[in-house]
Amino acid sequence: MKNSLLTSGIMAALLSSLCCITPVLALVAGASGIASTFSWLDPARPFFVSLTVVVLGFAWYQKLLPAGRHGRPKAKDEIDCTCEPGGKDIKPNFWQTQKFLGIITVFATLMLTFPLYAHIFYPKADKQVIIVDKTDIQTVNFGIKGMTCQGCAAHVEHEVNKISGILRVAASYEQGNAIVEFDKSKTSVPEIEKAINSTGYLVTN
Repeated sequence: MKNSLLTSGIMAALLSSLCCITPVLALVAGASGIASTFSWLDPARPFFVSLTVVVLGFAWYQKLLPAGRHGRPKAKDEIDCTCEPGGKDIKPNFWQTQKFLGIITVFATLMLTFPLYAHIFYPKADKQVIIVDKTDIQTVNFGIKGMTCQGCAAHVEHEVNKISGILRVAASYEQGNAIVEFDKSKTSVPEIEKAINSTGYLVTN
């Protein structure tokens, strides 16, 4: 039962951030189009986060609260297997220790908070664009559907910055948009839209 609870907690933690983990995996794999594959899970994120906290909280309660008369009831395996016939305590295996539970808790915490630091996995754009005519500079606000975290926004920025003539791009998942400043003599709105759509997040206007 304890193993099932921990497995449930780990799965819930993974599912809570899968929509933000996928864009990073897409970047590493060079498969930009899969970035938005699990964005549909984002509305259920509060449920997965709550489930993870409850499961791990219960696991720690079971581990830290002493068994016996004034604590939690002893489990059958604790009654049957606490001591060897000679009276020597049996050392629990690693999977039943606080250390293992601590590792699981740290891993789950990293997964739950992944959306907060996902953007650090994206390389910073560092390129120079020579502007010949300032009248060619254009700024367009692209509405984008499907972004759920800063990692998603960073993925959009990464793809748009690959285009020649891009001066600045700032994507926001909260606003659901990307403001792009570019040299229209070197690129165009349809080309930028194509780059954004290639991530799996769709331009809405």
